[in-house]
Amino acid sequence: MPAWLDTLIREADIAAYPDQGAAVAAVAARHRRAPGEVLLTAGAAEAFVLLARTLRPRHAVVVHPQFTEPEAALRAAGHQVDQVILPFPFAFDPGLVPADADLVFVGNPTNPTSVAHSREALAELVRPGRLVVVDEAFADCLPGERESLASRGDLEGLVVVRSLTKTWALAGLRVGYVLASADVVALLAAAQPVWPVSTPALAACVATATDRALSEVAEWAATLGKQRAHLLGLLGGIDKVRVVPDASASFVLLDSPLADVRSRLQGKGFAVRRGETFAGLGPGWIRVAVRDAETSERFATALREVTE
Repeated sequence: MPAWLDTLIREADIAAYPDQGAAVAAVAARHRRAPGEVLLTAGAAEAFVLLARTLRPRHAVVVHPQFTEPEAALRAAGHQVDQVILPFPFAFDPGLVPADADLVFVGNPTNPTSVAHSREALAELVRPGRLVVVDEAFADCLPGERESLASRGDLEGLVVVRSLTKTWALAGLRVGYVLASADVVALLAAAQPVWPVSTPALAACVATATDRALSEVAEWAATLGKQRAHLLGLLGGIDKVRVVPDASASFVLLDSPLADVRSRLQGKGFAVRRGETFAGLGPGWIRVAVRDAETSERFATALREVTE
């Protein structure tokens, strides 16, 4: 978190009840949406729960591999869920989604694959009688958010979920938002408790929607792209390791021949995210964070040693 954002959050007046007005206006202006098309939430996780509890889908579909919370929320709310599991290299094909699906969840860029689907392909999913929920928690990892659908208020039935957790290191603050048609926002808002987002979180919404913040994100995304390309180049030279190409987020996904690859890497001082908890992946899959060049080089050496 940059120091200026830390200061603004700490200076927020927590003596008064939260007032969402300025934050809603800031988020709406950033994405060129009407204020009535913005719902602030306690992180993306609350958005998934609200959608699961308020909607009554006949045929819910989740495109995998992806973040597990949307499906968990749907099942906890009593919905039956079908999985569409994309084959390697996890490129999205709208034709794989059943025509009668009336609720579809997909990530973009997707966690854990780091694949960014084209916004044109995702827009093809939208049709009358269907809600398409796109999780864009990592959308700003792409310079200019080039595959984002956040500003597409013209697509009836599109719901975009955003989070401030990733880019701004605000996991503990719990802040995100939903962008959707006014009727969907009103439906979700009616299921929220009063004052669902804290005053410090609202201050973060305002601050991260400014031109200054967006300029910083653009610089960060450009640096991230260079670091990611360096890591992918290193991993591509390791035998027996299959790397998902065209990674677009702040992590990459790879498959190793070892079921115990995580513990072996831990023995060399590296912690990585396990992959088998994601539908469609097995125990050899791991998600690796993009770091600076030196760290990536040390990691690639360690991975080569444990796999070869």
